[in-house]
Amino acid sequence: MPTLEELKLLAENDQLFDYAIRQLERLDRFGPLPGIVLPLIEAFLPVLPLIVLVVANAVVYGLIKGFLYSWIGAVAGAVLVFLIVRGLGRRRFFRFLRKNRQVKRVMVWFEEHGFGPLFLLMCFPFSPSAIINVVAGLSGVKTRDFLLAAVLGKSVMIFSITFVGDSITSFTSNPVKTIVVLICISLFWLLGKYLEQRLAARARRKKG
Repeated sequence: MPTLEELKLLAENDQLFDYAIRQLERLDRFGPLPGIVLPLIEAFLPVLPLIVLVVANAVVYGLIKGFLYSWIGAVAGAVLVFLIVRGLGRRRFFRFLRKNRQVKRVMVWFEEHGFGPLFLLMCFPFSPSAIINVVAGLSGVKTRDFLLAAVLGKSVMIFSITFVGDSITSFTSNPVKTIVVLICISLFWLLGKYLEQRLAARARRKKG
């Protein structure tokens, strides 16, 4: 098992992709578990680029299974980090983070807008997912809104990466792929807003 420094060095030298494929192939006797665990670990070790792990899953398991395994792992990792931070948010280290001006600004943004900004941030592969999960956990955003944003936002992001493959340039140069991805993002956005409104209406009825 490589150390954190060794993983960082592999990523810096563009060798992490080949390493991930070798490990997934070596552990194929465990079925989908390695493909799920790798994206899950990324939530705790942001030094690992999620894009590389998602593309490696697609190469080893195929488009559909690779997408599903990556999505399950990424969502599980984000939710675990969120819940851990939510549970430990009153500890001294996290109190220090709460006092940071930029962190407080993002926390207020999440609290005021809920699902919308979380969904959009989770749609983009280069968003700092570890920071988003931690700050959301520290904020007063509803767990329901975070779960909804993670499930839908991560699916858009991982579908985009898996569909486009390991070439970011092909995303911008191929208009058909771009249109398909944008349509999917729009559909998930509408679905998310619809579910958010339904859940909010149900909560108001219970209060009434």
